[in-house]
Amino acid sequence: MQKLAPFINQTHRCGTLRLAFVSAVVSLVVSFATAAAPIPLYNLYRAEDGFTNFGVSMAIVTYSVGAMVGLLVLGRLSNHLGRRLTAIGSLGLLLLGCLLLLDVHDIGTLLAGRLLMGVGTGLASSTLTSYIVDAAPARPEWLASVASSQGPMLGLTVGAIASGALVQFGLWPRDLIYLVCVGFLSVSAMLVAISPETATRTPVAWRSLLPSVSVPARVRHLLPVAAVVFPATWATGAFYQAFVPALVEDQLHTRSPLILGLVFAAYMAPSVLGAPIGGRFKSSVAQRVGMITFLAGMIGIITAINAGTLALFITATIVAGAGQGIAISGTTRGLLHGSTLADRAPIFSAIYLVCYSGATFPSLISGKLSSTFSLPQIALGYGVIALGATLFTVLGARNPHTDATGNSNCDSSSSLDDAAAFKQSERSAGKTIIRVRP
Repeated sequence: MQKLAPFINQTHRCGTLRLAFVSAVVSLVVSFATAAAPIPLYNLYRAEDGFTNFGVSMAIVTYSVGAMVGLLVLGRLSNHLGRRLTAIGSLGLLLLGCLLLLDVHDIGTLLAGRLLMGVGTGLASSTLTSYIVDAAPARPEWLASVASSQGPMLGLTVGAIASGALVQFGLWPRDLIYLVCVGFLSVSAMLVAISPETATRTPVAWRSLLPSVSVPARVRHLLPVAAVVFPATWATGAFYQAFVPALVEDQLHTRSPLILGLVFAAYMAPSVLGAPIGGRFKSSVAQRVGMITFLAGMIGIITAINAGTLALFITATIVAGAGQGIAISGTTRGLLHGSTLADRAPIFSAIYLVCYSGATFPSLISGKLSSTFSLPQIALGYGVIALGATLFTVLGARNPHTDATGNSNCDSSSSLDDAAAFKQSERSAGKTIIRVRP
């Protein structure tokens, strides 16, 4: 019986870690589903409240800026306050954003609500993804990177479709989706509350509020390619949010929120399905294959927009989405190679900071140009971005150094015991620090 006790304790620990993994994945998906909730409403806001393409683009920019602020200022907070408390805080910010968007009739309210959602999603991006990697099983090896990188894509897909359906068929078209999101955010917070903590709380949490993003030195050679893969793919996602509503109305002659949600989901859903495919290759191969596929899809999208061919547009959208998933998961897996518990929140902060930068600046520029250039011309600009990113990736993609090893314990990529080494890991010299001072 004495020999069985350690085995029973180990089994209990593995079970609690799996609860944390499930809770973190569910919360991450719900967070991004909430972020996608307003997308099918944009045409409704245009029709009933007089919003313009520029106004909608500014809503996307505001959301992205909020997310970047959340990442820069709050990205490392979970290393000090713990994953659970910080995750619940991010869900609370998203909930407040939903409550504010219950009464949108002017652009200022939309921007304020999207800003709150952006900060909440930025905090969730670093906290919940770190929580996922902390608690993920070690087998299959690609599970942690796929769940952390594609959870947002799955959430955006579910949120867009659910929002479109509720806006079109629900009793309160402008409000019901936000009330549903409030319910799911509350359930997610309760799941996180009953899950085990994977990070040890440490003092002087205020120091983590100084804008700082850190990346371990062992993977810094992977940053140049990551800095083009993430922005190029996320920029296209922002293009779909800002301009596809108008495209659906002009090309398909419909304002159906459900169709709009399905078109947006056609880009996001294949990303989730493509990610496990990328997990079968080395990270550099996955990056090259993913970006070449993504570029092929973008060429098809541009051709379809110019020709006004719906079937080609949907097909090309699916191809681009699948390529995005392969490339993003391969890039994320490389950056996480050999990471410790203390590394993960800063790494994910860096990843999502680059992602949101890629979504923000092209949206800002294209929004300002939307009154001068046509939609096909704007789409061509995004195609140029995809072409440049693909060429750079094909030439520059590299694998992580083989001498870096990750932790494996309790059939998990991390263990509760890792938290005891947090302070020492935080002081380790093997980091490249990018510090942004106010």
